[in-house]
Formats: sequence, structure tokens, C-alpha cells
Amino acid sequence: MADFTVLLPGVLQPLVGGQSYLTASADGAVTVGQLLDSVTGDYPVLARRLRDETGALRRFVNIYVNGEEVRRLNGLDTEVAAGQEVLIVQSVAGG
Repeated sequence: MADFTVLLPGVLQPLVGGQSYLTASADGAVTVGQLLDSVTGDYPVLARRLRDETGALRRFVNIYVNGEEVRRLNGLDTEVAAGQEVLIVQSVAGG
């Protein structure tokens, strides 16, 4: 069984009770999409902030696996191995 950690930016932490990261366990590697499904299962508001109605990442949400943006890899099908850093970054705009 492998453990996976998803790091959250401060702007998303209130949606998960103030936690700075979420964890999940799986047998072997998982995809980014599977990992998101797992860690957002108890946080439907967070799930809606990350993905649209079709399941695609929202425009202003970026996810990095070991420093590589997943849109430049295989998107939500990007594989994540245990121990790799998964970071969610949500753009914040205003003025």
C-alpha cells in the first residue's frame, strides 16, 4: 500500500477544515484524476473548485507532479508514484 499527499494552497485550505494537505492510500501508482477523486471524496466543495461539470480541471487550477505541470504531461491521466510531490495551485485574480 502506497501513501500519496496532495499539498493545498492557503486559498483552498478553508474548504478542508484548514488542512494544508490531504492524503490517500492506494496499491501502486495512481493517476492525478484518481488521486483527486480519492482526496476530494469528503470535500465536494473542493472537488467543484478543482474540476468543472465534465471532470476537466478548471482553467485557473494548476496541478504539479514533482514540479511538472500536468497539462504539459498527460493531464489528469498523469501517473503519480508514491513519494512524488503533488501540488495544487489556484490562480487568484483581483485588483
